[in-house]
Amino acid sequence: MKNYMMLFRGADYADLGLSPEQIQERMGKWFAWGDKMAAAGQLVGGEALHAAVKRVTGPNRTITDGPFGESKELIGGYYTVKANTIEDVIKIAEDYPDYDLDGTVEIREIVVFNQ
Repeated sequence: MKNYMMLFRGADYADLGLSPEQIQERMGKWFAWGDKMAAAGQLVGGEALHAAVKRVTGPNRTITDGPFGESKELIGGYYTVKANTIEDVIKIAEDYPDYDLDGTVEIREIVVFNQ
């Protein structure tokens, strides 16, 4: 089996104007999805991420604060899952809770370096 990262891109719930009750309902869907993956032995780990970003760029290590105006979406979090193929991860991603909010799942295989 290989490890894959699913990055979750979408608008911040607060920016969408969701009520606290709606956010709580969404979080219930996230927890159910995570529990489903854990029960299937697929979930390696994952975390939600704050919207605030520090970007360090170039040889002078220029620091800028985000979220950045050029982006209307943010990386809200990630899960690392184990699967045989990327197609298997696409099936896992079918239950992503935020597709109805135009959310996106970006799937990337994790590189294993031999030492």
